[in-house]
Amino acid sequence: MSSTTTQHAELQLNTAYSVCRHIARASAKNFYYGFMLLPRRKRNALSAVYAFMRHADDLSDDPGMAPLERRAKLTEFIDSYHRSVETGRTDDPVFLALKDSQQRYKIPMELLDQLVAGTEMDVREGGEQSDRPLVVYRTFEELYGYCYHVASVVGLVCIRIFGYRDPAAEKYAEQLGIAFQLTNILRDVKEDAAMSRVYLPEEDMQRFGVSADELASGVPLEKLRPLLAFEAARAREFYVSAERLLPLIEEVSQPALWAMVEIYRGILDRIELKLYDVYTERVRLSVSDKLKILVKGFWKRLL
Repeated sequence: MSSTTTQHAELQLNTAYSVCRHIARASAKNFYYGFMLLPRRKRNALSAVYAFMRHADDLSDDPGMAPLERRAKLTEFIDSYHRSVETGRTDDPVFLALKDSQQRYKIPMELLDQLVAGTEMDVREGGEQSDRPLVVYRTFEELYGYCYHVASVVGLVCIRIFGYRDPAAEKYAEQLGIAFQLTNILRDVKEDAAMSRVYLPEEDMQRFGVSADELASGVPLEKLRPLLAFEAARAREFYVSAERLLPLIEEVSQPALWAMVEIYRGILDRIELKLYDVYTERVRLSVSDKLKILVKGFWKRLL
């Protein structure tokens, strides 16, 4: 390969990573603070993974397409990525950056396939068009499978980029993904019900006497609080894996993971401080709160 060809390839790759960083910076409102604590190559790789996920999420949630069309687009999307890897040819900057990161960090293709399969789990016939919210999962075991595909798989990809040797890290990454997704579900109860989606397990709702219709119309907080407190306690149990995972990844990546956990666990803390009122306003950490975590993360990186 000539030096001119090599320089052109490097320029293309640098541009591709720049596109991915822009997507991550614009959309990853919580995780990007952790990205910033990583060395450039690892930060680039996480940005490429995020941009890939973002594209799949956008396809699965596109209101302009019927469910069958969304599924077809998702299949076409992952098939196109497979072809780009097999042939080494692509004009898609996200594919170009992801392919480079996948090779560099030995990310199994199976995990990327599972990422896309997870986004497809949110595509349901008649879901958004239904007049009533639909309970998606009957049991926590069923919900666990969903959380695994949309969040734990992300964790399993991330630890490849973070770097680890002990296989135990994989189980802890899986469990931490469950904690993150349960936090999302608690935070987004109102928004999800408005889109005819209820992710709280049916068995738990029945146990606490809360119906899907009530979630959509605005269940009294006194009635909702015990259910959400139960799910929050469950999430807390999974957050324990964060302390076990942290020392198993490369030291250079530990501040980034620490920051991600602090931000997401901070959202759960805020939900509890608000006594589980997730209806009055969306629960989030302020930019100031996240910047404080980022500064602490930088200090951890320097120590």
